[in-house]
Amino acid sequence: MSKHLLSCDWGTSSFRLRLVNVTDHDVVGEVTSPNGIGTVYNAWLEANADGSVARDDYYRSMIATQITALQKQTGIDLAGVPIVVSGMASSSIGMEELPYARLPFALEGTHLGMKHYEGYPGFPHEVTLISGVRSDHDVMRGEETQLIGLGAAMDLSGRDAIFIFPGTHSKHMFVRDGRLIDFKTFMTGEVFNLMANQSILKDSIDQYLQSDFNEEAAAAFRSGIRESGSGNILNALFTVRTNQLFGLLNKRENGMFLSGLLIGYEIRDLTKETSAHLVLCGGNNLYQLYKAAIETLGLAGRATIIPSEIVDRAATTGHIRIFENQHLTLNKTNL
Repeated sequence: MSKHLLSCDWGTSSFRLRLVNVTDHDVVGEVTSPNGIGTVYNAWLEANADGSVARDDYYRSMIATQITALQKQTGIDLAGVPIVVSGMASSSIGMEELPYARLPFALEGTHLGMKHYEGYPGFPHEVTLISGVRSDHDVMRGEETQLIGLGAAMDLSGRDAIFIFPGTHSKHMFVRDGRLIDFKTFMTGEVFNLMANQSILKDSIDQYLQSDFNEEAAAAFRSGIRESGSGNILNALFTVRTNQLFGLLNKRENGMFLSGLLIGYEIRDLTKETSAHLVLCGGNNLYQLYKAAIETLGLAGRATIIPSEIVDRAATTGHIRIFENQHLTLNKTNL
């Protein structure tokens, strides 16, 4: 088995490629790009106007450009190093659409759908493309790989856990006996952006900057969390407007109030899950806000905060685990 692995996390709006040592999980090098799947898909449509450009070949040419950059960065010949790709690369606008895996599935990743591509002279890399996961009411692509990586780093034996992944579309993942049994998506970040930029509220707030999380901003944020328990969200949103009209909060504080209101509605949903341990997966600038929401709602006593550096490597750890399990399976098949 190869000493190294190329770990590719390819989202809608971003691309990240890491060279990792599969023995000690050390990240040898990393390149990132704003050329996410959405951008690459549109570029392929333009290039393929006459039907002459194969879709998977075009996507692999994009990966090859980044491999070249990573090779220059590390000084390592990467020919023959296998690649594991997760995220939106297996979606309808990705390299090839793969069917979603179904729940429940084990955190070893053995139930994920995969597609293997052999290398060839112009692209000497075996590629493993990973599917997303669906339930009867929800879908995800990418977060399941992070969960596999975090599951490898935590002892969850004998207890239920809910993993919280903050983001534009936050995910709450319900784990029992080492298996993902359900998950929910919350459009918290997207609703905030819509309210802050395209609604009547846009003139009532200034948006949150992490450096601005001072005592006054934190108080306004907690006020929004408490307001989230008082009634209907459609009515509660209009209080952002009246906060500014009546001079109750300045615009920066009011932006924090709106953030607290929306995150509060999301996290308050977890107060009904009284038996499960909560695992907050930080790693972006929302971590501090979600931590404050958990504390304000009295949930800190049954919550674990995963350090951002572990969350940042979770997808890569998941790729290594999937790759190793895949080769173990192949070896058993060939015995």
